[in-house]
Amino acid sequence: MYVAVKGGEAAIANAHRLLADRRRGDRSLPAVGIDQIVAQLALAVDRVMAEASLFDRALAALAVRQARGDMIEAIFLLRAYRTTLPRFGYSQPLDTAAMKIERRISATYKDLPGGQLLGPTFDYTHRLLDPSLLTDEQVDEPMQRPAEQGRVMRVSEILSQEGLIEGDGNMPLDHEIGDLTREPMEFPMTRDLRLQALARGDEGFLLALGYSTQRGYGRNHPFTGEIRIGEVEVEFDVPELGFAVSLGRIQVTECQMVNQFAGSAKAPPQFTRGYGLVFGQSERKAMAMSLVDRALRAEELGEDITAPAQDEEFVISHSDNVQATGFVEHLKLPHYVDFQAELDLVRRMRRDFEAARESGMDPMTEAAE
Repeated sequence: MYVAVKGGEAAIANAHRLLADRRRGDRSLPAVGIDQIVAQLALAVDRVMAEASLFDRALAALAVRQARGDMIEAIFLLRAYRTTLPRFGYSQPLDTAAMKIERRISATYKDLPGGQLLGPTFDYTHRLLDPSLLTDEQVDEPMQRPAEQGRVMRVSEILSQEGLIEGDGNMPLDHEIGDLTREPMEFPMTRDLRLQALARGDEGFLLALGYSTQRGYGRNHPFTGEIRIGEVEVEFDVPELGFAVSLGRIQVTECQMVNQFAGSAKAPPQFTRGYGLVFGQSERKAMAMSLVDRALRAEELGEDITAPAQDEEFVISHSDNVQATGFVEHLKLPHYVDFQAELDLVRRMRRDFEAARESGMDPMTEAAE
């Protein structure tokens, strides 16, 4: 805590009280409940869960409420809480092929096995404000549609039947999956760690980088192979039992981008992949993640690194909005001593400048000397 001036501690306590007052808002209006935030601001809750790396809708809603709707502050709060939780182990890899699908679309095949399922989406809305939402009246009956059950064939499986796309994974059999939350970050990174970092990365930052690849800043000509939103089962291997048990289901969004690849000395011309997987319904984030993932594979695929989205250190080091917020917002905290030193330096430089000008010398030459 910074208490740099007399009375600073009391001022901070009052700032906290004022923040709580502003958070509550007009007392004549009912307070927003956690259940309301979970049910009616679901996409905001999903983003907080995704970028905080913690799947808990109630806690994410609490963070949104506590942060007064500031998404990055809410992500910061939930991440901080996450660090207090014990780690019991690692779950089995998610089987997204067996997803209980709520939404599934492909931009590469119109008639694909399992069909297209539009689900809840803004894609076909007119982007006009709806005045009827100004009131709390519920006009329509709740809509229930059963999700698709069973294993649904992937677009990548269709392409792989002809050998037109790279394999589903090429990590060495003895490779141990890293954990970005427990190990210091080092470059170069393996793809599993990169994907972890991108899954936690700021949606807006990744969206801008993904867009840059579409505008020519990087070799990326993508097609949306498939986007899936739905529930997957989380299984945990219990050594005492000798088999995995189900812990329940979580909602995730998965995106596979299909990209051209001219081939190399080791691989024939084929399609390559970019991959995105995030908590909740977050398809814009999953798409941006998959675009950036493919761009970051440039060196692996023998492509020239010419754009920011292909620079691993640049992307990963600047994608974390909590870390970025800390560096930017710390500028608001007291820097009195540092500034006084800078102030004294500028005053001396100005005195030297004026003295050089009065003596008839070029001030810039004198400053250089």
